[in-house]
Amino acid sequence: MSLSNTPVPPDLPRATTAALAEPTQKVTARWVTGLVLVNVGINAAFFGPINIFIAQQAIGIDEANKEAIASLVLGCGAAVSLVANPLFGALSDRTVSGFGRRSPWVLAGAILATAALLALSGATAVALMVLFWCLVQLGANAAYAAITAAIPDRVPVLQRGGVGGLAALGQTSGILLGAVFGAVVSGNFMVGYAMCAAALLLSVLPYLFHRNDPPLPRELRPPFSWGHFLRGFWISPVRHPDFAWAWLTRFLVNVCNQLTIVYLIFFLTDVIKHENPALGVLTLTGIYAVLVMITAVIAGPWSDRVGRRKPFVIASSAMIAMAGLTMALFPVWTGALIGAGILGIGFGAYQAVDFALLTQVLPQAADRGKDMGVINVAASLPQVFATGLAYLAVTKFGGYGTLFTTAAVIGLLGAVFVVNIKGVD
Repeated sequence: MSLSNTPVPPDLPRATTAALAEPTQKVTARWVTGLVLVNVGINAAFFGPINIFIAQQAIGIDEANKEAIASLVLGCGAAVSLVANPLFGALSDRTVSGFGRRSPWVLAGAILATAALLALSGATAVALMVLFWCLVQLGANAAYAAITAAIPDRVPVLQRGGVGGLAALGQTSGILLGAVFGAVVSGNFMVGYAMCAAALLLSVLPYLFHRNDPPLPRELRPPFSWGHFLRGFWISPVRHPDFAWAWLTRFLVNVCNQLTIVYLIFFLTDVIKHENPALGVLTLTGIYAVLVMITAVIAGPWSDRVGRRKPFVIASSAMIAMAGLTMALFPVWTGALIGAGILGIGFGAYQAVDFALLTQVLPQAADRGKDMGVINVAASLPQVFATGLAYLAVTKFGGYGTLFTTAAVIGLLGAVFVVNIKGVD
């Protein structure tokens, strides 16, 4: 299935329609490297705080209520990302800068998130943590929405599995880098935040210097109206059922993943009694990251070669669910190590191939940024949903066994529903 193109006036020169044309020329290694590095920086800025620094900061403010504080901060930030990602994707669709459509948002978002991370490092009250983390999410999601939309903009369909695998490698490297920062700073979260900020700002420079981002001609930008703009965020599941099923399955699998990792440092501290929880997080993240990188760069190009996506997505979703079940049945350090390995194998293949599948169910080329932003909500909404569900599971309904079992059931539902996507093999 190919993307549908937005009609453009036939008398316009080819250069002016490049921003909306279906890509056919393979992207260069230099462009892909820039794309990967942006993903590294954004994910270090996201997951260093999510997995380690916000939890450590919460302990410093009120150790007795650390779970509630962490859930509040992460939930509010995730709520911002729900709006920010599709909003900035839609704004980038309409951007007519000579710098391109996506690049201005990559730069501006990185600058905002960097400043907010530095401010967050000095927050001494829960309200300030919430405020600055929300600003981090606002800026980082602006950059992420733009860089995600750049893939269907510039990468032909038969190269998207491979590029998706490399993008997943970048995302995982960023997660691992955040864990490295957490281990290196030894509890000094202020330094950790500063390291995340520096990584984010530096990561966007190679892409911006070699951005391959054709500008949108003003004559091709439709007139603006608030009604049309806001209605555009609703993509009818009746008219676009494949898009709807792809969104739902991505949501369920990401809920499973978030439930598995959201309280990881608390799980190592309170259940496993690990003597150095931050180092434990780094160890588990390292195992996960290595296997994600391996399976992402194998599964993505493999799906390109065979021309099929769904079998890879179903199998990898089931493996992600199995990771949660493993940690539920074996709540010991060995069980955590095995769970991290299974999660890495499954999530690497899933990230690469599911992303390629998603780009093949977008409704139209002119709205790629907005539509990819709506798709990205399926990855950010679980942060809101999972933090609340995790809090209830751990404090009210049986503890970590309930948490990980719930994750497994939700992940299996995500695998099952993939079969309803009809327009992609």
